[in-house]
Amino acid sequence: MAGDFDGKVILVTGSSTGLGAAIALGAAKRGAKAVIVNYANSAKEAEETADLCRKAGAEVAVVQGDVAEDADCKKIAAAAAKFGKLDGLANNAGITKVAANHADLNALSKEDFFRLYGVNTVGPFQMLRATRALLEAAPRPSVLMTSSIAGVTGVGSSVAYAASKGALNTMTITLARALAPKIRVNAICPGFIDTPWFAKTVGEQFRDSLRERVIANSPLKVASTAEDVADSALFFLSDASRNVTGETLLIDAGMHLGFSPLVAR
Repeated sequence: MAGDFDGKVILVTGSSTGLGAAIALGAAKRGAKAVIVNYANSAKEAEETADLCRKAGAEVAVVQGDVAEDADCKKIAAAAAKFGKLDGLANNAGITKVAANHADLNALSKEDFFRLYGVNTVGPFQMLRATRALLEAAPRPSVLMTSSIAGVTGVGSSVAYAASKGALNTMTITLARALAPKIRVNAICPGFIDTPWFAKTVGEQFRDSLRERVIANSPLKVASTAEDVADSALFFLSDASRNVTGETLLIDAGMHLGFSPLVAR
């Protein structure tokens, strides 16, 4: 809702495109005082997202950094430090490697696992550690983890991806308990999100085929957009969820209610 984020400072990792960009822009449109836009490689897209946030009325800082690197997390946190506090941290940065045949145990290397865990699991931990003092300086700080339905069901683009998100879900519960009562920690677990990043990762033909199957098989008969999922993310980052912590919310149009595998073997 308009005004939900009045005076708030929000940091969104991996916010140059897709869901992260939608979260950043959504916060700006809802009155955020400042938004920190982070990117690893997509500088042009990050600046485009920043411009949209500025047009919505927010002050914006753009900072490059790979959340798998602790030094980069500290650099990203430093970009937020000039505002004196951090009301919301959205740990949205994530990567995958497509290895759709989960029975092919040779499809993933040790390095694949380390890289996915580095970004998807260790990165959020490092970002929270780097920003903890800024979060504690805010009156009602909230941390949001962008997880995945893969972390709940064990399906998805690869075994390593699902495992990294499952670990993130567990870490969400652990940190919610450990950092209470000052900092709330929650997670969203999206299913299919129709974004350019997903199409680039798996190919447009597979993306289109998967979208059709999602619509056909989900109880709500829809394929979520980044903006659809961002609305739920913004709920957790706002004071509307002030009494919620340690929650993992599935956002998959109800697919988990009657789940059938979507990834071809």
